[in-house]
Amino acid sequence: MKLHDYEKRVLREGEKPSNVVLHFNPQPTAPMFLACLWDRWQFPDKPDLLSFSAITDEPPAEVAATGHDRCVIPLQAKNIDAWMMPRQHDAAALYGILDDRDRPYFENQLAA
Repeated sequence: MKLHDYEKRVLREGEKPSNVVLHFNPQPTAPMFLACLWDRWQFPDKPDLLSFSAITDEPPAEVAATGHDRCVIPLQAKNIDAWMMPRQHDAAALYGILDDRDRPYFENQLAA
């Protein structure tokens, strides 16, 4: 993230963007199960490519206030089995799982 975004200001004349690292600490503290997609791409005469991506959405207010415009989607434990077997559910049911997410409060601080 850029320091000027975190400080909610425009770059000063001649200023170059500088990076900052934020540490987010979800409250209450508990294991988080993130909504993810993965795939294995197979090509002739090349090693398999394993790809993985966490699904994100609009951030909650406390994350948006830091300048971030996306946030991971934490799944509720009761929905993990359904999420892991998507072929057994239609698109509406899968979107429903994403909407029925855990909503921790993301405390944050400058990490570096």
